[in-house]
Amino acid sequence: MGTIVCQDCNEAIHYFEDEKVTTLYGTCCGQCQCPLDEE
Repeated sequence: MGTIVCQDCNEAIHYFEDEKVTTLYGTCCGQCQCPLDEE
């Protein structure tokens, strides 16, 4: 528990699909520096 995995975050977002996800995604994006796979 310490490092957030980008893939994990993406899966979580698709899993939760909530407004809070925006915050979670923002935190994940800030913790993990990886390109988004939505292009």
